Amino acid sequence: MNVLVIGSGAREHALCRSLSLDPAVTALHCAPGNAGIGEVAELHPVDALDGKAVAALATELGAQLVIVGPEAPLVAGVADAVREAGIPVFGPSKEAAQLEGSKAFAKDVMAAAGVPTARSYVCTTPAEAATALDAFGAPYVVKDDGLAAGKGVVVTGDLEAAKAHAAACGRVVIEEFLDGPEVSLFAVTDGETVVPLRPAQDFKRALDGDEGPNTGGMGAYSPLPWADPKLVDEVMETVLQPTVDEMHRRGIPFSGLLYAGLAITGRGVRVIEFNARFGDPETQVVLARLKTPLAGLLMAAATGNLADLPPLRWSDEAAVTVVVASHNYPGTPRTGDPITGLDEVAAEDAPHAYVLHAGTRRDGDAVVSAGGRVLSVTATGVNLTQARERAYEAVARIGLNGSQHRTDIAAKAAAEA
Repeated sequence: MNVLVIGSGAREHALCRSLSLDPAVTALHCAPGNAGIGEVAELHPVDALDGKAVAALATELGAQLVIVGPEAPLVAGVADAVREAGIPVFGPSKEAAQLEGSKAFAKDVMAAAGVPTARSYVCTTPAEAATALDAFGAPYVVKDDGLAAGKGVVVTGDLEAAKAHAAACGRVVIEEFLDGPEVSLFAVTDGETVVPLRPAQDFKRALDGDEGPNTGGMGAYSPLPWADPKLVDEVMETVLQPTVDEMHRRGIPFSGLLYAGLAITGRGVRVIEFNARFGDPETQVVLARLKTPLAGLLMAAATGNLADLPPLRWSDEAAVTVVVASHNYPGTPRTGDPITGLDEVAAEDAPHAYVLHAGTRRDGDAVVSAGGRVLSVTATGVNLTQARERAYEAVARIGLNGSQHRTDIAAKAAAEA
């Protein structure tokens, strides 16, 4: 199978790594990719938001499957352009991707489908925002209605900060605060059949102890030893299948990866948000545990054949991912700093630990930083304790001036397992 992956982050590197290990994949391409992805796939320059350019590249390469990784191209309709070219694509249509592209749209779908979620108001003026904030009280939860690269949500006890974020965003969703631990659950769907993957937990705050500003994610782990064994079945029954069924009823079937961000509250499971693609950094740990070849799974979703697929196979091992971010992230990151130790990780820590690139690029023979979240280290082990140890041993080998990473990824879960 000839596969083209669209994107350039750690999520796409994780996808490409899994695809490169799949014997069914005979050719692997990525556009635009990054320094790490170039080691496992052939890179091609393309504007990932330009559907016609992506479709033309896929046609030129003879791609038999296109995987659109990031949310922005999906919301821009890139998957539609590829489908119109007659090529199977893993990723929802522009209309269906509004499940992530508009939080207000997602709330409307959840209400129609009876999906449990936080009570909320959609606000477009400062007066409406002030009324909603007063109705719910602190802590205040204010979400930019559109895409914000994982940084459009403010959770704060500061009323003025909440009002300022609402004013800066324009159209916002203001909702009640959901207590309890958060869980990410991915599901692959062809628009009718839904196949859940294994749950993971990520860490949104920049600093240890869940302090500091929200980020796109500073680490993740799987499995979740503290979670109810029936969690996946419950979410399938109350969240994932009803949402897919409601989208089908509306005539905008959702085909691709449906990501449910969940809060396990004292009143039960509640949906925090939907994403329309694999999440980063959860993808790294989920794919590290998946034993079923990835290409066949994604092709079955793209072609409407998920119901014929045998049950997925999973490793019993645990996986932990630690993100290494650049100086000043999640503010304006410093870029262009050389990254050292990558060869050492490959030599000393493989196959139990490996680096997945995100914001990197090649500068001659060197690899340098080119974004906020620069790379992630993913490690596996017999349990979370061993996976953590391996991940942090590999992180210690990597040199990046001014870099930062959390030291407590999966620490609490490992200690309590």
